Amino acid sequence: MMRLFHPITIGLGSIVLALALPAGTALAATGKFGWVGPKGRPYFIQNPPNSKCLTMSQEARAPHNSTKQTVAVYSGKHCDGRVTRLAPGKSAPSGTHFSSVVFNPR
Repeated sequence: MMRLFHPITIGLGSIVLALALPAGTALAATGKFGWVGPKGRPYFIQNPPNSKCLTMSQEARAPHNSTKQTVAVYSGKHCDGRVTRLAPGKSAPSGTHFSSVVFNPR
């Protein structure tokens, strides 16, 4: 029984790993998302998660989408309020303030 268990365990582990790797790369928007924060300082996140609402903890304005996914920025927290969509490579006007963002919105 022990001899049979080991090859089955290795086989199942390989299948799980093979299925997990492509899914892990698809869960992030490839590239950078940048904005201007307090005191005019630039901020960015690299490869942000897809389809997850991120609420900003401080002032955020002038979003720039350098990811390969569409981005939606919201005037309110928790992805509520007025929405501005940014295609890949696009920026919102410098006066655009936002409180939350979602990458690759559904």
